[in-house]
Amino acid sequence: MVVAIEAKKRLTLEEFLALPETKPYGEYFDGDIEEKPMPQGEHSLIQTRLVIAINEVALPKKLVYALTELRCTFNGRSIVPDLAVFSYERIPRTETGKIVNKFETYPDWIIEILSPEQSANKVIKKIVFCINSGAKLGWLIDPEDESVMIFEPEKFPEIKSEHDILPVLPILEHWQLSGAEMFNWLKV
Repeated sequence: MVVAIEAKKRLTLEEFLALPETKPYGEYFDGDIEEKPMPQGEHSLIQTRLVIAINEVALPKKLVYALTELRCTFNGRSIVPDLAVFSYERIPRTETGKIVNKFETYPDWIIEILSPEQSANKVIKKIVFCINSGAKLGWLIDPEDESVMIFEPEKFPEIKSEHDILPVLPILEHWQLSGAEMFNWLKV
């Protein structure tokens, strides 16, 4: 018996970006396209509440802007973080001051929420890539064990949970959120 194996065509970043956008979103890493899992209940609720909480504190003072499912293309890769948080002065703008449609830079803070069928190592790889590219902070939220893995430049990752205060960007130092507060959002 002969089994035919079709070789998977590796795309360039430009070829990937020329493809129509899909749902679930595809992310581009070194010629490979990874499909992001569709958010489910816990993931969606944490994502929604977190973007509201960050923007509620930060937008009136023009400190940062948290955006959901925003494609960020930089350093030869194209990713779609669950939340991409940009310091206000780093938000790419058009000549008229409007936000651009295509972000060709890394977020200052990348937040990922682990889905049940998602590989933690693949998500960690994405967060570490952002940190190595210039991001100042990364969170990997695991709703199943109610913990948050914290990534910062030149530091070992830390795990925060329960009443631990989660680190935020220095510009938001007056805002505090504990693991317990965040995971209590899941109780509706």
